[in-house]
Order: sequence, then structure tokens, then C-alpha cells
Amino acid sequence: MRRCDVTDIGVSLQDRFNRIKSRRQIILALLTLATLASLAMDLQAGPASLGLSDVFAGIIDPASLDLRQRIILWEVRLPDALIALSVGAALGLAGVEVQTILDNPLASPFTLGVSSAAVLGASVAIVLSPSITFLPEAAILPALALVFALGSGLFILAVVRFGGGARETVVLFGIALVFLCNALTAALHYVADADAIQQIVFWTIGNLTRAGWAEVWVVTACFLVILPFSLRHVWVLTLLRGGEAHALSLGINVSRLRTWVILRSSLLTAFAVCFVGAIGFIGLVGPHIARLLLGEDHRFLVPGAALCGALILSLASFLSKALISGVIIPVGILTAVVGVPVLLGLLFRQRRMP
Repeated sequence: MRRCDVTDIGVSLQDRFNRIKSRRQIILALLTLATLASLAMDLQAGPASLGLSDVFAGIIDPASLDLRQRIILWEVRLPDALIALSVGAALGLAGVEVQTILDNPLASPFTLGVSSAAVLGASVAIVLSPSITFLPEAAILPALALVFALGSGLFILAVVRFGGGARETVVLFGIALVFLCNALTAALHYVADADAIQQIVFWTIGNLTRAGWAEVWVVTACFLVILPFSLRHVWVLTLLRGGEAHALSLGINVSRLRTWVILRSSLLTAFAVCFVGAIGFIGLVGPHIARLLLGEDHRFLVPGAALCGALILSLASFLSKALISGVIIPVGILTAVVGVPVLLGLLFRQRRMP
């Protein structure tokens, strides 16, 4: 019987690694294609008679469409569809980093209280209608939502800085911040009139139709600026999945890493939700779907989570226009409808695998 030597084992392991790497690259490519297909479906969904051929022709040569179709495509549908991709990608990226750095599968951008603080800021703008001299009236609501969201992120960073950076402390303080913001929002409900309460509820559910090109560029720019910093830490984050004690033994400053990750996640979440409302579930389920498809290697998991978040929210945006003719369903209602069955299917599929 031939005895396997070290060289044979090394070659076998290298072949296996190359197969796994190739499979994950193919999955990322398929996720990209699925996201582009969802974008195309989202652009042609709606009551106006715009087919896929009209959409493609209008993007390549806007003059090929009449004035009405051109306005619908470029001023309504394109901003809505693109903001869905940007917000979904931002929340997916924030979610995967928070889950890794806190070592908590239930963690999401909502865990840090950023989204609840944004809801509080939007509620202040709706109920109290403050006047800010250097801001137009339409920009006050997203501006206050952004300021409150960033403020909650700064509070979390202060806890990390002065509390030793323990993940349990961050989680507990984030939950406390969620309850505090929800209580203050409820107090505003108590003094608000019926119309203001309706606006708060509608904003809380999440709505993509308020976004224009300026909002698309802001959220996209925030995501593109932060993504390289996330990719820079992929090896450290992968190592952290082996345990915090193991990472510390290798000389990694986990407290400082946690500070940077929370800063990135807070910025991504704040800019994502301040324009479209507190769209939930994306930052939780997107990373889990990516993890089931791609494993724990953050070289693939980080872009995979962003793609999964973008795909889920884009599908929800498409369904919000396609389910009921002439009616746009708030997209936050549909994120769970799209995400939960996909996640459950992947979980059962993984359970059946040997």
C-alpha cells in the first residue's frame, strides 16, 4: 500500500482550497447577476407602459423616449431603484461587520440604536416642525434623522472608548439606547396630532419613493468610501471568528478594531436610513444569507453581504410596485416577506447537506 507523503497532502489541500475559492467566486458572480436582473425588473415595474426594451433604450439614449416616459424613467424609477441598491448594500455591510465584531448572530444595525435614534430625529422634525435657517424645509427631516443617528453612534463609540470595549457592554448599551429612543418617540406620539402620527408611522415603515438623485449620490458615496476600509480588515475579521481570546493572543487590538467597525457601521446605517426611513431586517438577514452561501471567509463574506442586502431590498422594491396595480406598498413591509422565506430555505438546505 502506497503511503501518502507530505507533498501529496499539500497538493490535495491546495486543490480543495482552489475549488472552494472558485465556487465562492461563482456565487458572488451569480449574486451580482441576480442583483442586476432585480434592478431591471424594478425599473420596468409600475403603471406606466415601459417595458425592458424601453428601459434599456431610455438609459442608453434618453432622447429615444417621449417626454413623459423620460421623466418617469429618469426622475422617478431610476432614483427609487438605485437607492434600493445603495441602502440595501449599506445595511448588509453594516450588519455583517456588527455581527462579527459583537460575535452575536442576532446583531444588526438596529442593535446599536442607530435606526431608533433616526426614527426619534424624524419624529422631532414631524411633530415639532423646527425651523433651521440654513436648511430648506424639505431637508429638515432627513437632516435631523441623520444628526440623531450619528449622535447615537457617538454615544456607542464613547462606551467602547471608556468602557473597555467589551462586546457585552456595547450590546447592553445599544439595547438601552433603543428603549430610550422608542420611549421618547412614544412621548412625541402622545402630544402629536393624528396627521403627524400617520407620517411618523409611514416613515418608520420605510419608503423609497422620497429619494431623488441627491440622496442616491450621498448614500452611494458613503458606501463606496467605507467599503475599502471594510475590505482592509477582512483577514482580521475572519480571524476574530475563531474567538476573541485567540485574536488577542495573536496581538490583535480587538478594542480598537471594535471602535473602527462600530464607527463604520454607524455611518453606513445613519446615511442609509435618514432618507428612506428605518427599513428593518436587511442588516440582519442579508449577512446570514451570505454566510450560508459563502462561509466565514470575510474576503467573500463582506462583498457577499452587501450584494445580498442590495438584492433583498431591490426585490422588495420591485414587489412593492408589482403586487397591486397602481399601488406602491411601503417597502419595509415587504423586506421580511422577501427575506424570511429565502433564509429559511437556505437553513433547511444547509441542514440536509452532509
